[in-house]
Amino acid sequence: MASALPHQPPVTHAPSEQTSIVVDRDEPTDVLQVLSSESAQEILGTLKSEPRTASEIAKSVNQSVQNVSYHLDRLCEAELITPIETWYSEKGREMTVYALATEQLVVQFHDSDD
Repeated sequence: MASALPHQPPVTHAPSEQTSIVVDRDEPTDVLQVLSSESAQEILGTLKSEPRTASEIAKSVNQSVQNVSYHLDRLCEAELITPIETWYSEKGREMTVYALATEQLVVQFHDSDD
């Protein structure tokens, strides 16, 4: 009898075309701090080609799943990536599939006195 696991159906995801963040001295943003990490940048580069699970990303960037998961959480909080699907491993474990939330990120500098 064939197993229903792993269950990894094709994923289709269209990120938004552009997202803008505003850097303002009165309202700090965490996005630039999140992006300052080399690991986060590698993860974003990996997700550019296609959505992936944390373990696939970890293998691609040659890092531990634990370290990648930390950065995935931060990237999700900054709304730079988004969970789009749930797959199941051969052992029946849920695996979240992540994708870029946007194709372009525009940084704008704003002074509330303007």
